[in-house]
Amino acid sequence: MARIKTTVVGSYPIPDWLAANPSEQALVDATRVVLDTQEQAGVDVVCDGELYRFDINHPETNGMIEYFVRPMDGITQRFSFDDLIAYRAKSGMKFRSRPPGTVIGPVGHGSLDLPFACARAKALASHSFKFTVTGPHMLAKTLIDKHYRDPAELAHAIADVLAAQVRHLDADIVQLDEANLPGHPHEWEWAASAINRVLDAVPGTPAVHLCFGNYGGQTVQKGTWGALLNYLNTLHADHVVLECAHRPADELSVFKDLRPEIGFGLGVVDIKATDVESADQVARAIERAESILGAGRVRYIHPDCGFWMLKRGIADAKIRALRLGRDLFEGIGA
Repeated sequence: MARIKTTVVGSYPIPDWLAANPSEQALVDATRVVLDTQEQAGVDVVCDGELYRFDINHPETNGMIEYFVRPMDGITQRFSFDDLIAYRAKSGMKFRSRPPGTVIGPVGHGSLDLPFACARAKALASHSFKFTVTGPHMLAKTLIDKHYRDPAELAHAIADVLAAQVRHLDADIVQLDEANLPGHPHEWEWAASAINRVLDAVPGTPAVHLCFGNYGGQTVQKGTWGALLNYLNTLHADHVVLECAHRPADELSVFKDLRPEIGFGLGVVDIKATDVESADQVARAIERAESILGAGRVRYIHPDCGFWMLKRGIADAKIRALRLGRDLFEGIGA
């Protein structure tokens, strides 16, 4: 039994045939392919690839925003021309061409139904299953807010909606994803307060993924992990899933001060590069991390972020590298 578990972060490249002819049956079939690809590669904790979120008209974030906010009460997809111009001028939103919506009233569930999406995918998995949810900070920051007029208040309102849904998720791990906070670390206190409301509602194992953005293989947010250490140590999470492969090598030492109760997830596959990591490269990344942070500190290895912007063949090869590298490091099969 391996000590270090392998997992993925979430998204997978949309199969061409699903994008060309989307239907419920095609989605189920594609999800089955994604899960089977991971399971055949020996991934311990699999994910559905987030295929159900994909919107061909909003490819910039692979549906990680629109899927959650579009069905919610209190949010409309209409906005004025002046709103649009002001939105594009915001420094933190230059990776988007238009907003996902405008908040015009109290946020509510609307037709959002995360338990159904989760159950549909879990029924197809035979390994431990992870379901991913975009975090309240990210969702609040991408919206035009004409009701709460305070990003912290909006984030907490969204968190309450997500928490009520998350309570009904039948998944071994529920992972909250925050890709905007690393570029805005000064917002960590209210971001932590909001996400903890959701994490506290997770019936299984709660986890948090953070990265510095992934827009067409580009880093979106500038910042450092050191600036987010207080946030990380405040999380009500079993483990964190962090971008490390694409980061400066000397940054790992920051995590010496990560609360020991929080499991460390080490990004060992760079999704912003098309070169496929070898088993030896993955093993050496684990070895280096444990030499800095201490033996046994790494609990998970994974890609830095989701695979949605890569070709399927490259994504599949990078998935296989996870188990091969872990096994090499632990001497499994040697």
